Amino acid sequence: MPDTATVTDDLVQRLRGGDDQALGELFSLNRDRLWRMVHFRLDRRVCGRVDADDVLQEAYLDAAKRVKHFLDNCSMSFFVWLRQIVVQTMIDIHRQHLDAQMRDANREVSIHRGGYPQATSISLAAHLLGHLTSPSRAAMRAEMAAQLEQALETMEPLDREVLALRHFEELTNSEVAEILEIQQKAASIRYVRAIAKLKRILEQIPGFFDEG
Repeated sequence: MPDTATVTDDLVQRLRGGDDQALGELFSLNRDRLWRMVHFRLDRRVCGRVDADDVLQEAYLDAAKRVKHFLDNCSMSFFVWLRQIVVQTMIDIHRQHLDAQMRDANREVSIHRGGYPQATSISLAAHLLGHLTSPSRAAMRAEMAAQLEQALETMEPLDREVLALRHFEELTNSEVAEILEIQQKAASIRYVRAIAKLKRILEQIPGFFDEG
């Protein structure tokens, strides 16, 4: 069975050849990865009005409008380009729904480097505490959240971002390097350092690794 990279290359070639259906197939091929990104980064204040599927639907329509630019000019890999479209759609949705709150929202949805929502201590803490789901641990989760957010603030923003991209979005090291516009070796070093820092942080949160 062909790997994802081979399938992607074949579909992009079909797209270059004028096969419009290839874009839908490319989007479907990457949908799960894009959904994880949106779910991780979507501001919790808009989740009652917009979900990841809504964002992806709008992003697909936008990608269809912009795909000629990708084919003619873009030097990015297709996935990174498509992810960038989804990110911009998410930023637009944040602005639309938060409106006057956007100045405060910028603390949670920062525009970083190429213009995408940056991983924050808030989003990282929320997902790291996702394993505390039982009613008996609800109070513990609330107590841990503030401690964990404060501890995560001690990490460099770029290290938090690398951690989010590799651990939560499950991107490859080469994709992380492309997104952050750094060398692959630097991205790898950043990830190793971020994981070690995160482990030390979690070990200092009482009860985080407890069972039941």
